[in-house]
Amino acid sequence: MNGAAGQTVEARVGPLSGPLSSAWRCGLIGSEIMSQRVLITAGAAGIGREFARAFTANGAKVFVCDVDDKALAAIAKEIPGLIARRCDMASRAEIERMVPEAVAALGGLDVLINNAGIAGLTLPIADYPPDDWDKVVAVNLTGMFDVSRLAIPHLKKSKAGCIINMSSIAGRYGFANRSPYAATKWGVIGLTKTLAMELGEWGIRANAIAPGAVDGDRIVRVFQGRAQISGRSMDDVKADALAAASIKSMIDPKDIAQLAVFLASDAAKSISGQVIPIDNDRQKA
Repeated sequence: MNGAAGQTVEARVGPLSGPLSSAWRCGLIGSEIMSQRVLITAGAAGIGREFARAFTANGAKVFVCDVDDKALAAIAKEIPGLIARRCDMASRAEIERMVPEAVAALGGLDVLINNAGIAGLTLPIADYPPDDWDKVVAVNLTGMFDVSRLAIPHLKKSKAGCIINMSSIAGRYGFANRSPYAATKWGVIGLTKTLAMELGEWGIRANAIAPGAVDGDRIVRVFQGRAQISGRSMDDVKADALAAASIKSMIDPKDIAQLAVFLASDAAKSISGQVIPIDNDRQKA
């Protein structure tokens, strides 16, 4: 196997063993080879796709699941060696099938990225349909719980287990007209901190990433919902969102992926139980 500068190195058998471990201790995560086994939920598009690209580019073995068959086919074609399977994160039965399949395909598990989440409707609480509330909670929080509980026994066998949960700026502030989304993203933070407390004994770290307005199709739909309910234009809604941040730009999903690669690396071995914003210093949701 070729390492940095064309040097031939022996493949590691675990995240912290073998001749590359000293490089990892020095924090060289971008140019060295990762041997981690990574499960990414909702990994076929958007931020999840960037996670898959970043980890595989660093040599990790990656399994992604998603509900979008077209996106799964596309990412499987794009990234050689990637394992892509369908899974509806609102279905406990499908999750209970998917996690063992992922572990078997990867040969174990070192990193779990709980990325799956849905935005829900843009409506005030008094008008929010209870069934739609339940849908958001099922995917954003209950699905994360189910994947985590099933992954934990396998992460305990890893030499450097790591859980990364996707929260949001909506998990740090209130979010008018997006009550289930905000409630679940706050819940993700509580779950993350609890996981860190419970799993530290096994050396497993758990952290949450809380992005702001991430560039892509999803934020366009969010802005459309805000514009519709407020009667404002899309341009005004976007300008308002940018005005809430010190740095007036959207978040590049590739930056979120690089943050995840860092958090999963040995360079972050002392970071656990944290909520890490990546939001251009945004002051409201």
